[in-house]
Amino acid sequence: MVSIIQMLVPYIVLGSHLLFTILFLAVIFKNSWGRKITAFLGIHGIVLALLVLLVAVGGSLFYSEIVGFEPCPLCWWQRLFIYPQLILFLTALKFKDRSVFRYAWRLSLLAAMIALYHQYVYMGGESLLPCTALGGACSKIYVFAFGYITIPMMSLTISLYVLLLARADRIYRNENYHS
Repeated sequence: MVSIIQMLVPYIVLGSHLLFTILFLAVIFKNSWGRKITAFLGIHGIVLALLVLLVAVGGSLFYSEIVGFEPCPLCWWQRLFIYPQLILFLTALKFKDRSVFRYAWRLSLLAAMIALYHQYVYMGGESLLPCTALGGACSKIYVFAFGYITIPMMSLTISLYVLLLARADRIYRNENYHS
């Protein structure tokens, strides 16, 4: 079962990249064909972010605790900025607090920056920081599919989804409070 999940994850990530591209374009073209999609993202942003973050936390725990991939320090830093968002969005959902995006985007931006750097190192870039993980796990590639999908790319994808949902939420709030 574990090997089947490991085999399917890159395909799911690839599909999520296609979906992200469509959603990103919809937000860009919010004044024409993307209006309804952007409104949907804005209305349901908290629930969607919560689902994305559940996948992120579940996925990272699956890889480290079930599959046995050792998280390197860069992975831990990404987790540091992604994991708390799950609690923030659960709380926001309970109290119907749309302001959660005002501070969650900062955590996602920091996670995205680290993931982007980590992906750069994975793809052969020179590391600016020494890896302190046993066996040099910072550069050990556990997942590599379609020429670019790695664990840091998965983390970057999660962060970008939350950032996109934060933007859609802001657009939705601005249009509904100023109309």
